[in-house]
Amino acid sequence: MITKDDTLKLLHSKMQNQNLRRHCYAVAAVMKSLAKNFNEDENMWEIVGLLHDGDYEETKATPELHTLKMVEWLKGKDAGKKVIDAILSHNYAHTGQNPPKNNLEWSLYCCDELTGLIVAVALVKPDKKLASVTSDSVLNKWKQKSFAGGVKREQIEQCQERLGIPLNDFIQIALTAMQSIALELAL
Repeated sequence: MITKDDTLKLLHSKMQNQNLRRHCYAVAAVMKSLAKNFNEDENMWEIVGLLHDGDYEETKATPELHTLKMVEWLKGKDAGKKVIDAILSHNYAHTGQNPPKNNLEWSLYCCDELTGLIVAVALVKPDKKLASVTSDSVLNKWKQKSFAGGVKREQIEQCQERLGIPLNDFIQIALTAMQSIALELAL
């Protein structure tokens, strides 16, 4: 299985934008926490989170190719079928192919958008710190559809049906995970 060190080397070689890297770190932290919740392989889930958007800088103008480049880059790196399938499922919204089918893939689908919402909530706090964010503050902003309007709330809400995790709990899991790496996220 590809190591975390090799994963970070690959991510950093393909993604130069620090904010995009931080997004991948946030998703990785949440995925690792969700793996723990499901008693799954935390390392593998974290790797999926790190790599899910790794080809974004190269494919942003051609969203239908998003994730396909990453899978190509992973050839010969012993990423494993579960990692490859999870990364491919990440682009389901653009391609209609590879719909999420298990807890790993649905976790990625649901938490990806949530990390962006949590960051947006932190950035409107006076100190701009994750430590000042609570699940209640995220839920309050959740109700304001104009706040972080690009966040697909319906995608996040799938956590209840697809993962059996109530929205409030899902937000708390993600928030706690992100707060644990606040320094890496510069928040």
